[in-house]
Amino acid sequence: MIDIHFIVNPIAGQGRNNFSESFLQDYFEADKYNITIKSSIYKGHALVLSKESIFQKATIIVACGGDGTINEVASTLVGTSIQLGVIPIGSGNGLASTLNIPRNIHKALLLIKKNNKIRIDVGQINQRYFFSNTGFSFSASVIKNYEEQNKRTLSSYVTATLKSLFYYSKKNKLNIRINDKTDVTDPFLVFVSNSNTLGYDMSLTPKASLQDGLLDIVIVPKISVLKMLYFGLCLLLKKPNLLKEAICYQSDSLTLYRTQGAFYLSQIDGESSQINEETLLISIQRKALNVLV
Repeated sequence: MIDIHFIVNPIAGQGRNNFSESFLQDYFEADKYNITIKSSIYKGHALVLSKESIFQKATIIVACGGDGTINEVASTLVGTSIQLGVIPIGSGNGLASTLNIPRNIHKALLLIKKNNKIRIDVGQINQRYFFSNTGFSFSASVIKNYEEQNKRTLSSYVTATLKSLFYYSKKNKLNIRINDKTDVTDPFLVFVSNSNTLGYDMSLTPKASLQDGLLDIVIVPKISVLKMLYFGLCLLLKKPNLLKEAICYQSDSLTLYRTQGAFYLSQIDGESSQINEETLLISIQRKALNVLV
């Protein structure tokens, strides 16, 4: 028997999805699969539920939600033989897009049943994992403003972006040193990606790969409001390098040292996070996660 556990974010996709046992048994026959369904009820709960599923000897754990839910579930599976399934019912669904996992629930469930697995790289920030991307300064501000809105829609994302542009035309208190060499004062953007899609089919790192053992890094120093708007256009075109100030490169690691500011405001796989540590080692673990695609 195959033990398959579904970790469901009940408010993802505006809470309109049905993941009852009777619904899932139309796909996973009772004589072959043991189905367990768990609902997360607070931020971080999916991580707790996934650890419980590991203890219960789950063969497959399926994250049903957006990139934040996937991050919590997948973080418990790094370095294990347990397979991660994904039902992308969030707003952006960046990692699922990179993996070509369809947003159609029927098609996504059929993919899980086919049991076609690959191993992907995993990003790491000190002791925390990310699977799609992490960002600081502007990127983190956008996500923070996005989370403060009632709706998770593209229009809400645009509103959050405009609000963040206004904020960064006023002030920014994060000064950092990169790899013990380059000081960046009031950076507009520090973005580190393992995948080629942000969500909503946008990308800052269109050439990134989940299996190349490298992180794609974009650093933009302090720039004028006009150039911020131009950079937004570059983002839509998936060509951040069109902004001459943008530094784009690949590496297997990156170290940030906070030289001014009380903390790092960050986003990790589309979820806002405050990091109080002064030094951040951002690195890659090669092919550390099994994913069904």
